Amino acid sequence: MPGQENQTSDVTFILLGFSEYPDIQVPLFLVFLTIYTVTVLGNLGMIMVIRINPKLHTPMYFFLSHLSFVDFCYSTTVTPKLLENLVVDDRTISFTGCIMQFSFACIFVVTEIFMLAVMVYDRFVAVCNPLLYTVAMSQRLCSLLVAASYSWGTVCSLTITFFLLELSFRGNNIMNNFVCEPAAIVAVSCSDPYVSQKVVLVSAAFNEISSLMIILTSYAFIFITVMKMTSTGGPKKTISNGAPQPNPNNNFQGNKLFLYCVPNSKSSWLMVKVGSVFYTVVIPMLNPLIYSLRNKDVKETVRMLVFTKLLCLIRSRR
Repeated sequence: MPGQENQTSDVTFILLGFSEYPDIQVPLFLVFLTIYTVTVLGNLGMIMVIRINPKLHTPMYFFLSHLSFVDFCYSTTVTPKLLENLVVDDRTISFTGCIMQFSFACIFVVTEIFMLAVMVYDRFVAVCNPLLYTVAMSQRLCSLLVAASYSWGTVCSLTITFFLLELSFRGNNIMNNFVCEPAAIVAVSCSDPYVSQKVVLVSAAFNEISSLMIILTSYAFIFITVMKMTSTGGPKKTISNGAPQPNPNNNFQGNKLFLYCVPNSKSSWLMVKVGSVFYTVVIPMLNPLIYSLRNKDVKETVRMLVFTKLLCLIRSRR
């Protein structure tokens, strides 16, 4: 609508970030820049390693490559603006920029939650139906599971974004965060945020509970199957079999959605900032490190790439 467009064109948001701690702006910039660099190299490197090594052309690594891609995209959506706000005085972001940042971040958040659930389901099939694993986890099914994760993330993002756009805003709005999250956006609106808050809450609860049910149910069947095995070396070999396992730390991925629903109070915003830093900056870096350090095939491929690169350098100098 023309009226809405005219209203939002003059709206800007100011992301306070960590401006209340001026003495640590530069140290934070260096720390976050280092983490972001490791995140980009780690996740893109993981994708490259999986594509290079034929041994890694399996359903689990197919899902892992998409997890790395989602982590890279999610971190890239948020971290550059965080780094910029740590070194410049102008911390403004346009209304369109803020909404777009949230929309893309929401897509990758929800996608990652269900991608982790899909990875656990894959391990359930591998352990409980090893003889039928290749047939059960066909390339078509794997592609459908990945597409469903991206599609549902997009649906959730568009739904929440639609209700956020129904809110009214005026002029410059100070947001006590470094990222455009629903709680921060709703806090500066001029209209009643009840409907928007309920939509966010219902969406977060549904995604958290449904993904958690898939993960817990899969792990329960895996545990029961392992307990029934009589072979001493069987369970360990079946579960590990050179494939990465979803790390327990990744369960925190689902909890990030509930940070959108934190009440608007001064004490709660500090919790939101700390939680936001953890899941936007730290977690995307940890995933490739955890999986690469725990997996023999990945480490062998990395060593092969390093050895080949060194060999090329030695030959070029000769």
